[in-house]
Amino acid sequence: MTDSLKAVHDEVVACARCPRLASWRNEAAHEPPARYAGQRYWAKPLPGFGDPNARLVVVGLAPAAHGGNRTGRIFTGDRSGDWLFRALHKAGYANQPTSVASDDGLKLKDCYVCAIVRCAPPANKPTPEERDNCIGYTVRELRLLRRARAILALGSYAWDGVLRAASELGAHVKPKPRFGHGATVEVGKWTLVGSYHPSQQNTFTGTLTERMFDEAIAKARAASRRHA
Repeated sequence: MTDSLKAVHDEVVACARCPRLASWRNEAAHEPPARYAGQRYWAKPLPGFGDPNARLVVVGLAPAAHGGNRTGRIFTGDRSGDWLFRALHKAGYANQPTSVASDDGLKLKDCYVCAIVRCAPPANKPTPEERDNCIGYTVRELRLLRRARAILALGSYAWDGVLRAASELGAHVKPKPRFGHGATVEVGKWTLVGSYHPSQQNTFTGTLTERMFDEAIAKARAASRRHA
């Protein structure tokens, strides 16, 4: 059978490979913080989101327990998403600078956003087995996003996950390139660009500034168009 992004989407949403993650995402939905009390949570794995003809792919670690796990769209409804979509809008990839709900009208052009692990993990720390259960979805997405030429990895976990996925697609890079903000390496047909993750831990401390994030996205954008 011919694979498709819709098939990946449907399989991700129905996935039940990781009992620990299923339990955690449901617990988060049943015991939300006061600010989300009464809201109906998505509480299922999250597929990728964006333009199937994208030249840029943005890859994160996993959904947030009260962000994507609540809203049903990756990087939506949390502070990391506020940073990401503000920057993508500024760079011309998003039609609006905010992402608060799955039906808020956000559309991406020339960009696709996904995560290495598709369920919210406790303490943002998936196990190696959980990562391996999920990595095949990223492999399939990268195979199906035929125009993609640049990947922006948000954090070292996403960087390592992209390298694993690319290796399964025949792109072997040795020695393993070291993650860093602004680090760039050619991996098969893609240029992989690293960025610190726009988590509160990084943005509140100034480890990641808006200027730094904009520059990383600009670097990935230039790479995606250079190879077009």
